[in-house]
Amino acid sequence: MASVRRRWIGLVVLTLPTLLISIDMTVLHLAIPHLGADLSPTANQLLWILDIYGFMIAGFLVSMGVLGDRIGRRKVLLAGAGAFGVASLLAAYSTSAEMLIVSRALLGVAGATLMPSTMSLIRNMFTDDAERTKALAVWMGGFMVGSAIGPLVGGLLLEFFWWGSVFLLGVPVMAILLLAGPFLLPEYRDPEAGRLDLLSAVLSLGTVLSLIYGVKRIATHGTDVTVAVSIVAGVALGVAFVRRQRRLPDPMIDLRLFRYRNFSISLASLMVGLVAMGGVMLFVNQYLQLVRGLSPLEAGLWMLPQAAAVLLSTQFAPRVAGRFRPAVVLAGSMGVVAFGVLLISTGSLAWVITGLVVMGLGFGPWILLAIDRIISTAPPERAGAASAISETGQEFGLAAGLALLGSLGTAIYRGDLSDSLPAGVPPAAESAARESLAGAVEAAERLPGTAGVEMLDAARDAFTTGLQVTTLISAAIVAAGAVVIGLLTRHEQAPVPVETDSTTDTQEAPDVLV
Repeated sequence: MASVRRRWIGLVVLTLPTLLISIDMTVLHLAIPHLGADLSPTANQLLWILDIYGFMIAGFLVSMGVLGDRIGRRKVLLAGAGAFGVASLLAAYSTSAEMLIVSRALLGVAGATLMPSTMSLIRNMFTDDAERTKALAVWMGGFMVGSAIGPLVGGLLLEFFWWGSVFLLGVPVMAILLLAGPFLLPEYRDPEAGRLDLLSAVLSLGTVLSLIYGVKRIATHGTDVTVAVSIVAGVALGVAFVRRQRRLPDPMIDLRLFRYRNFSISLASLMVGLVAMGGVMLFVNQYLQLVRGLSPLEAGLWMLPQAAAVLLSTQFAPRVAGRFRPAVVLAGSMGVVAFGVLLISTGSLAWVITGLVVMGLGFGPWILLAIDRIISTAPPERAGAASAISETGQEFGLAAGLALLGSLGTAIYRGDLSDSLPAGVPPAAESAARESLAGAVEAAERLPGTAGVEMLDAARDAFTTGLQVTTLISAAIVAAGAVVIGLLTRHEQAPVPVETDSTTDTQEAPDVLV
């Protein structure tokens, strides 16, 4: 009984850093006006302040996951927690834009140690299938709720404190992890692990950073020479990485994982879904604040129903996953998410909030079962690498969604605005409005008379049109993915409950792709 209680208390400790990381991914956007006035960053520096954190996490996930398999997952987790706490202090008290960029980069590297380590430790702590599914539901609930309440937490902090306070959240959380981790979390490493291949690590980092940078730049600058060079370089480095893994006796990434149906289908499900979700959430956040005129705190409050829906669905997800066939759970929950996105496409505030809640209800079973299948497919000694591949795939999906759907929505916004701008708008204001809805809001405040109101109404209508089109496409992507995933998993049977000793791994060997 004591060991069972210790495992579940340890799970709470593992959930804290994932909750923090998900909050940290969204909270900074609210602090931009405040730190902009204090540090006076250039436009280019501001982009790097926002993006460098995600770049570093994506780039180092695989290397840190493999490093945990090699030297010990608890060791890597605790080292990363200490580094994250120090980097949080540096970011909070940065005195220049350059210092903040470096601090955010260090936060990203440290954050890359936390995600694969926590997921793979759950794989080792909960070897019974049913227990592991419940544990993943708790862990995933923390991550997804953190994403939803990030704007609310940021709004509350910025209401009473300075912009650096959003980074100080990490200090007490990491202190708890450092104090409790050695007593509650087991250590695990691959007993037959070879040396970490540094060239493979460099190739992996170069591949991910180049591709992520390329697709993200499409969303902000469109296609240009830099985008082409970045993506071509990423593909070339990726090919070199794969070839090297095939030659090494002890590869950094075991490419044989992709031969297993559970692993490949579940990873594809996550990536396809997050392509759609990246674009949806980008436009919804702007819609609430710039179209409906809500403050960051008010927008965060309107996101709470979705957070509650996600939390509810993740807690019921283990029962659903244990009772129904994977095709029903995966395809059905993806269908629920697609319906939620379809409701958002109406452009009405009430239906947008309802759609977010419906999406939250569908997310739980879908994401939980996909992640569970990914990490349970991998052998215990490769769980860190499998977790890192899963997280990297999700980063790619989000980045691609932001780039592709974000670019489409921006093009629709600009095209629609060109046809509806009122006459007599000064060229400078017109240029700012065409750049973005945020630019239109700022420019409208400086225009006299009714010109500003008319221009802002036109910009908001154009943005809503872009929201409607991109969410319709997103709903179609998720619905098509549901059909494909349902067909691919239609022959898999529902899990059969088996009385097992919780110290024994009862998982059956996964099917191999032929």
